[in-house]
Amino acid sequence: MAIARAIAARPPIIMADEPTGALDSKTGRQVLEILHSLHEEGSTVILITHDNGIAATAERIVRLSDGRVVADGPREEVGL
Repeated sequence: MAIARAIAARPPIIMADEPTGALDSKTGRQVLEILHSLHEEGSTVILITHDNGIAATAERIVRLSDGRVVADGPREEVGL
């Protein structure tokens, strides 16, 4: 429900902190598909995750360690 409320107004920026964390795998894939669709329609999607599989679906990845940026770039350059 929180995801539906957040995207209903088609905001230009969507910040999704662990959006699949409490979901089963099927529903998690559906949520990621929605976020990718919103990105294709022009929204900027900032996705925070600890799951490398989810991170690997992003165009750009910024890795943090102890509050510092340790990698920043396309998934191919970051090693995913």
